[in-house]
Amino acid sequence: MLLKMEAKLAGACTPVFTSHPARWLGLLALCSPHIITGVNRLLDFTAAAREMEGYGLLPGRPIAAVVILLQLSAVAMIVSGFCRWIGALALCIFTVMATFIALRFWEIPFGAERFAAMNLFFEHMGLAGGFLLVAWYDLHKWRRGGRDWS
Repeated sequence: MLLKMEAKLAGACTPVFTSHPARWLGLLALCSPHIITGVNRLLDFTAAAREMEGYGLLPGRPIAAVVILLQLSAVAMIVSGFCRWIGALALCIFTVMATFIALRFWEIPFGAERFAAMNLFFEHMGLAGGFLLVAWYDLHKWRRGGRDWS
């Protein structure tokens, strides 16, 4: 009974949620934090360099330039489909590294600030997991012989 209901529901949802626009919107939503921060850093490069220096990443200007280039080029790869798996793995690794640098909740005393930092830390780990799944799907598709660039 339950399997029949699931099959019926899946049959109704499949045309919508497996469409190219749905996938594109999902990828765009997944990439949105990197789009926003990449564009903001590009528009205020001095603040981006100071941000890097604030995390102890010196020299700030070249590191900020690399971060902006990485974020925006990886997003373009993911959304366009061109070497999507490379862009997704790049943002996965970048997100994990940046999270360990910026959200060290274990160094914050117990309380609301630590709770907020811990939540953000694990939200970012979830985001990294989403990028890992995009790469997995894309590489799995290539292994099966699929070549869908959308």
